[in-house]
Amino acid sequence: MASHRRPKQPSRARVTVFGATAAATVALSSQAAQAAETKEQVQERVDQLHEEAAIATEEYNGAKEREGQLQDEVETLQDSAARGQEELNELRSGLGSIAAAQYRTGGLDPSVQLFLSGDPDAYLERASTLNQITGKQAETLQLIEAKQRTLAQQREEATEKLAELEDTRDELKDRKDTIQGKLNEAQSLLNQLTEEERAAIAAAEAEEAAAAQAEAERANRSGSDGRPVLDGSGSSRGQAALAAGATKVGSPYVWGATGPNSFDCSGFTTWSFAQAGVQLPRTSQAQANAGMRVSESQLAPGDIVLFYGDLHHVGIYAGNGQVLHSPGTGKYVEYTGLHTMPFQFGVRVG
Repeated sequence: MASHRRPKQPSRARVTVFGATAAATVALSSQAAQAAETKEQVQERVDQLHEEAAIATEEYNGAKEREGQLQDEVETLQDSAARGQEELNELRSGLGSIAAAQYRTGGLDPSVQLFLSGDPDAYLERASTLNQITGKQAETLQLIEAKQRTLAQQREEATEKLAELEDTRDELKDRKDTIQGKLNEAQSLLNQLTEEERAAIAAAEAEEAAAAQAEAERANRSGSDGRPVLDGSGSSRGQAALAAGATKVGSPYVWGATGPNSFDCSGFTTWSFAQAGVQLPRTSQAQANAGMRVSESQLAPGDIVLFYGDLHHVGIYAGNGQVLHSPGTGKYVEYTGLHTMPFQFGVRVG
């Protein structure tokens, strides 16, 4: 999520005022100069809150990804334990058949008696006892012993994974509450502005977005260096992802969304590269390690581009100094300049 007001220091996206969450406003009674200053302060605080919400969103995305992985691991362990229990039951049943046959023919073998009445571990440790049982019975007892150990280990591991899964779900709830709280606070601040002030902000944002779109379209036709954006200098998969992402210009930002109709920043890159046959990690920080890192001078269309010191924002380089991304709350997938945000590095995938 990123700001595109070039006269200011790079910051996150200016919030679009008009939308489903707009509420009744409270008119300010101060003088015109004071009102303008208040609007500036409100806008700055709103930007900060959206920045904080963006960071929390990537943390939420990471926790959501861990939740899915843990759920899969728990299910795998539980399935394996269920199969192991069935096999153990079959082994015990087979040994029980031997015992029944021996009983019918004149009594139980001492080895079987010991198994049925005690711990097979202790039993197998005594060489004198092993000499009294058949090779088949010894093999069966050893298999039972191994199965019991494996089952105990799997059940312990499944219990630990379930506890971790519960902790992760608690973390998800906390992150969700944090995000929603910051967005609600931002909206409350906006509600302090007059209708005229909100209209002025919306007009400035619309003008800014139109200028960025026009600049990107000019770059797509022919850049300042005379070459088209999709010039083959980057990876074929990256350029395919850029082409797919370009079809989503105008789609709304929604935190936690991965398309196809709405996206957060890393959700947009994830979806775009999926259309090119590439499965990216879910978070922007993880996507930073999804390929070969490149510097600004090495950037080519289709490269992933990372922003901010903690790498909490990501987009796709579109060539000629333009980035295609999903900026932030109240905004839509759009093109913007590479240096409207603190650029860190690029990543070339495939």
